[in-house]
Amino acid sequence: MSDPSSIVLAYSGGLDTSIILKWLQETYRCKVYAYTADIGQGGEVEAARQKARALGAADVFVEDLREEFVRDFVFPMFRANAIYEGEYLLGTSIARPLIAQRLVETAARVGADTVAHGATGKGNDQVRFELGAYALKPDIRIISPWREWDMDSRSALLAYAERHAIGIERDAGGAAPYSMDANLLHISYEGGVLEDPWAPPDEAMWRRSVAPEAAPAAAATIELEFRGGDPVALDGEALSPAALLQKLNEVAGAHAIGRVDIVENRYLGIKSRGCYETPGGTVLMKAHRAIESLTLDREAAHLKDELMPRYAELIYNGYWWSDERHLLQKLIDESQRRVAGVVRLKLYKGGVAVVGRRSPNSLFDREIASFEEDGGRFDQRDAEGFIKLNALRFRVGGGGRGPS
Repeated sequence: MSDPSSIVLAYSGGLDTSIILKWLQETYRCKVYAYTADIGQGGEVEAARQKARALGAADVFVEDLREEFVRDFVFPMFRANAIYEGEYLLGTSIARPLIAQRLVETAARVGADTVAHGATGKGNDQVRFELGAYALKPDIRIISPWREWDMDSRSALLAYAERHAIGIERDAGGAAPYSMDANLLHISYEGGVLEDPWAPPDEAMWRRSVAPEAAPAAAATIELEFRGGDPVALDGEALSPAALLQKLNEVAGAHAIGRVDIVENRYLGIKSRGCYETPGGTVLMKAHRAIESLTLDREAAHLKDELMPRYAELIYNGYWWSDERHLLQKLIDESQRRVAGVVRLKLYKGGVAVVGRRSPNSLFDREIASFEEDGGRFDQRDAEGFIKLNALRFRVGGGGRGPS
């Protein structure tokens, strides 16, 4: 295969992609453009721009995608109540399809025939980036340095960085930091002591939440308003998607909400221990399910719950741009037309409790549900026939299905 004419690198400003920027220049002797998507990772965005320029990038592109990220990727995912393996709210996974899209578009803009990323050959992100890029531009060339170079350890990378005067961020103790990925939805932490599943994470690792022991002694009560399955206001204040999630992160993080420590199954079959910090998303998930409980028909709600693990796996494994995800999204979005109203939640020392919900589209009928007089709208004698019809197959079968 001929050498690339020029390359667009997904650049975070961290150690790995900084080394990759220099390595691509040395290896392929062509222009390497740095692309950084601002999806809420914080002040490191501007630092990444300056670092890429200092490392000799042909040009640096930084795009503010915070609103698009939350509106077009995070919120559609939350309409599905997507959770991977019971705990992971997919904060890293959902960012990759947008970055892949922008990488391909930037390559077209500068006339590059190749894109590159810093995901390792053991992880999920290589799959997510590359499936997304191929789905959007089937003939794109992709370079994954971790699958090509001979630097196979963190120490080898540190030695390369020192040889090329690439700045290395270190923690207060002088060690290289955890491998982290941040956006408006979450922060993930991997590596270091976390590679021992028995070792507890250092409290100083967490960036967006306090420990439960340090949370306020008094609970906070908030209200989230939904329209079409999406949150539109917090405590009566209408906010844009990104602004709402940012504010929810701050409120929830102050009450120690959103930390998980899990061992998950990567798509390649490797078990991986990671810690995730998703304050606003944790509250949002609880609230969305609460408003759905009022407004969704039983069978529609149960069908959504049956489809959710499949939808979550599609996102986790990198199939956001697939036909099957688009089809599932249409069904999910159709289910959300009546999902509107307000949910009241209490936040206290790491816990989120729903303490009220109301909706103009509520299917809850107080008279029928009440233990008091229902005005004759429900004849309890009808339940006998319902039970006997559902028990018919047991009675026909003759019983005998008790403990053996």
